[in-house]
Amino acid sequence: MSVHPLFRLSRGLLVLLFCLAGTNTALAAHPGQAQLVQEVVRDTGKSPAALNALLDGATRQQSILDAISRPAEAKPWKDYRPIFMTDARIDGGIAFYQEHRALLDRVAAEYGVAPQYVVAIIGVETNYGRIVGRYKVLDALVTLAFYYPPRAPFFREQLKTLLELPASKLAGPLDSLVGSYAGAQGWGQFMPSSIRDFAVDEDHDGRIDLHDSADDIVASVANYLHAHGWERDAPVAARAQPDAKAQAVDLNDLTPKFPLEQFEAWGYAPLQPLDPGRLASLQQLEGPAGPEYWFTFQNFYVITRYNRSPLYAMAVDQLAQAIAAGVAQADAAR
Repeated sequence: MSVHPLFRLSRGLLVLLFCLAGTNTALAAHPGQAQLVQEVVRDTGKSPAALNALLDGATRQQSILDAISRPAEAKPWKDYRPIFMTDARIDGGIAFYQEHRALLDRVAAEYGVAPQYVVAIIGVETNYGRIVGRYKVLDALVTLAFYYPPRAPFFREQLKTLLELPASKLAGPLDSLVGSYAGAQGWGQFMPSSIRDFAVDEDHDGRIDLHDSADDIVASVANYLHAHGWERDAPVAARAQPDAKAQAVDLNDLTPKFPLEQFEAWGYAPLQPLDPGRLASLQQLEGPAGPEYWFTFQNFYVITRYNRSPLYAMAVDQLAQAIAAGVAQADAAR
């Protein structure tokens, strides 16, 4: 029985369209996904089908792109400080310190990091675990790796690292993890590369859980600071007072380069006794009453390895001091 040529043509078009549709589905859900999967497979031997299934299930979130365009660190210090220096945040830190005192003291002895700074970082990051983020980590990193050109290389590397992490370094299955709009996880808000390099299985259960294990959370934050050069029992920041003839100095470099005595020669005096030979940098912040000048030291620089903003580091320092004072007062009242 003969078939009309038009029917053969139509049937051919249908087959072609079906194949094209299948090809589009198989290619990737996101631009650049195929290349990323290829690299992860090459480096780990993981299943490409499983990796593609994970990435296909992640969705681009416009709210993530909106959030990263307006970070809190863009605020001036006079508006940034009140976000974290509240009675509730300080009281929460005191309570956290008291609840986990034995753990904090043990970790402080092991890593040489003052416990109030570990508590303050957890307080600034997630209000002591109350606000860990609402985004799926895969959604956040896929959105920023494939749809946010200004920082795509960084977030692509974080996404690749996440896909390569062993299950023992994650709090659960990859597609179940939640965190910040930037893809940070847990009470200390660790990015995947920080989980890989600095997270610690402090409770020795064979798994790193930065969501539910206080031991792992506290030790991981302390290890991060220690690994970046924290100096035991050293200052973080100190107020500076410029005189009428103070010289202009570089206020953008966070690395301590000049001894305090040099800053004094330039017209900036510390408002508390300090070693004149200690290396410092100088920061100018916009306070509620005008410019504030601060000497910042190695430990301040270390905190900015956690978050690059000097506002963040200053908030951690001041919250840590308030927590330590509150704990000392409570101890004295007993």
